[in-house]
Amino acid sequence: MKKTLLFLLILAAGLAMSFSLENTGGGYKIGDTAQDFNLKNVKGKNVSLSGIKNAKGYIVVFTCNQCPYAKAYEQRIIELHKQYAPLGFSVVAINSNDKEVVPGDSYENMKKLAKQKKYPFPYLYDETQEVAKAFGATRTPHVYVLDKDRVVRYIGAIDDNSEDPSMVKEKYVGGAVDALLKGQDVPVKETKAIGCGIKWKKS
Repeated sequence: MKKTLLFLLILAAGLAMSFSLENTGGGYKIGDTAQDFNLKNVKGKNVSLSGIKNAKGYIVVFTCNQCPYAKAYEQRIIELHKQYAPLGFSVVAINSNDKEVVPGDSYENMKKLAKQKKYPFPYLYDETQEVAKAFGATRTPHVYVLDKDRVVRYIGAIDDNSEDPSMVKEKYVGGAVDALLKGQDVPVKETKAIGCGIKWKKS
């Protein structure tokens, strides 16, 4: 009896810790309308969703420089933009990590990485972390697919294999965008984002 009670207490503590790590105060749910934002890109210019011309939607990706998962998905994020930007769905990448916690995720290092990798999409710095909190992003990468009215239509992972692109069986973001381009309902609306936790500012 005592062992069972101890196990339940440990399980409850673990669940509480997991919740506290994942929950950053809510964020957008499927069907919510995302507010526009205005963030500095790596070229020093401010970028907003409303400023992207001829947009049929947006692929908003919270990512960073240093996380191994973000690095693993780097090329796939580039490919998403190259495939879908001409069709009206641009990738908008956002780094919300606190540079004091991870110096490698500083704005200066963002500029270096974007130049090195020749990012074809805007890479924005969410220095105050307000945009990540508004969206409810917790991971890098964490993706939100929005339609042209900025209604959230998909939240979660890019695909079903973070380790090996050749082993991907389901492309969640691609499937969501393809459906929206056809005027169809998104088949998979939400998945668990797999990645490093966003590094929040110390209170």
